[in-house]
Amino acid sequence: MVEWNFLAVFSDVDLLLLGLINTLKVTALALLFGVPLGLTLALARLSTIRPLSAIAAFIIEFFRTTPPLVQLFWFFFALPILIDVRMTPFIAAIVTFSIQSSAFFAEIFRGGILSIDKGQWEGAKAIGMSYGQSLRRIILPQAIKRMIPAFMERSIELLKTTTLVSTVAYTDLMFYANDLAQKTFRPLEVYTVVALIYFVLIFTFSQLSIAVEHRLARSGESTVR
Repeated sequence: MVEWNFLAVFSDVDLLLLGLINTLKVTALALLFGVPLGLTLALARLSTIRPLSAIAAFIIEFFRTTPPLVQLFWFFFALPILIDVRMTPFIAAIVTFSIQSSAFFAEIFRGGILSIDKGQWEGAKAIGMSYGQSLRRIILPQAIKRMIPAFMERSIELLKTTTLVSTVAYTDLMFYANDLAQKTFRPLEVYTVVALIYFVLIFTFSQLSIAVEHRLARSGESTVR
């Protein structure tokens, strides 16, 4: 019978909190860079210039369909060999998850933009707006409302995906959890505490996403999946 003892875990809980901060830091920066990059890819994908659209489509599908762990290893281990630029684990994580998440955000943006009635484009053009002005002033403000739930769900997935950064020795929550499990010989207790931390975070974000989606539904706004 297993004898549970969480005292060893709680005596070093400051390490887990430091790891949690580092995890949230990677997630936040990946979102900061991934969202605008996703919008850029979506606009390129929607472009009438076929080569540009094809390149964007390839990038989106490549990063959506290849494992994020492989992408992380490639950026951290292979890219420095090819271009002779060394990356720290932190930089490799930011680059990997920014690009990987941008591929998913691009499809969310594309779906949101396409969900807006063509009459909105025609009306904006009729009053003399350029493509950029129409997009910025008319289309995106409406589309973003519909995309918020999907963005939040994708952000939750990104948070869970960042657990992979411990494999390249970045000191995130899982890195410190692995280290603590080895030092205390209490892996069950350590990973139980880590699971609870992730549960609280993700459950909170999930409930917020559901609340936002219900509010949009009551206001008559459809959402993009």
